[in-house]
Amino acid sequence: MSDDQWRSQLTPEEYHVLRMAGTERPFTGEYTDTSTRGTYSCRACGADLFSSETKFESHCGWPSFWSPLAGESVVELEDRSMGMRRVEVRCANCGSHLGHVFDGEGYATPTDQRYCINSISITLAPAE
Repeated sequence: MSDDQWRSQLTPEEYHVLRMAGTERPFTGEYTDTSTRGTYSCRACGADLFSSETKFESHCGWPSFWSPLAGESVVELEDRSMGMRRVEVRCANCGSHLGHVFDGEGYATPTDQRYCINSISITLAPAE
């Protein structure tokens, strides 16, 4: 979609994070502390991205997952903004910014990865 189409489809806050690679303030997001079972999808295009089965409490201020869904649901890109090297996570379907992934932080998860995702970038479809 064009930039104007994204602007008309998303709220200003969603546009800032999803299309401009912004970040919501920590501990303010809708899904930071939720434990509802279900599937998290991209708020921009609806593509399935994460399962609640891989969500864990990292106490970092954003929803954290130890793995995306199987397949090519996300794309990881080098991010050298903010004076550091990080790995940005984007939706593989529409290219929207979701957050960042961090390795080797010592969490007791199967992958030792933390996909730190903005709540405003995702939507939860509760399991039935």
